[in-house]
Amino acid sequence: MSIEINNETTIPVDEAAIQRLAIFALDQLHVHPDAELAIIFVDEGAMEQLHLQWMDEPGPTDVLSFPMDELRPGTEDAMTPAGLLGDIVICPQVAVAQAETAGHSPLEEMLLLTTHGILHLLGFDHAEPDEEKEMFGVQRDILAGFSLAERRR
Repeated sequence: MSIEINNETTIPVDEAAIQRLAIFALDQLHVHPDAELAIIFVDEGAMEQLHLQWMDEPGPTDVLSFPMDELRPGTEDAMTPAGLLGDIVICPQVAVAQAETAGHSPLEEMLLLTTHGILHLLGFDHAEPDEEKEMFGVQRDILAGFSLAERRR
């Protein structure tokens, strides 16, 4: 996997953990090992501009996904083709605030947002109740599996 991580903020981000999670999630979703992904951490101002430009909504958001080759999850028998998954943009300041509200660490929130972004890149959505149930179930399974794998490290 080619996973590029760029932190453009002053907030520390555990890039190694984000990288491990991304590799784990893409493996669980049977994405070709030659797929490419970029994860960018930006401040609130930059995120607000992207949110307004692409979603026509004011204010910063937590995560945005920009798919490139419109790849979909593979199966054990048939991986996705190699290609450009796209970019995930995360705002650590929003993640920190959400983590505090949720009662977990900022890293856990950033791992959740990374997983959420990856799922969006692979075509998952949560606009409809059945889509939300599927997407959040897959997200929960990936995060639980990653947590177990990390404890074994």
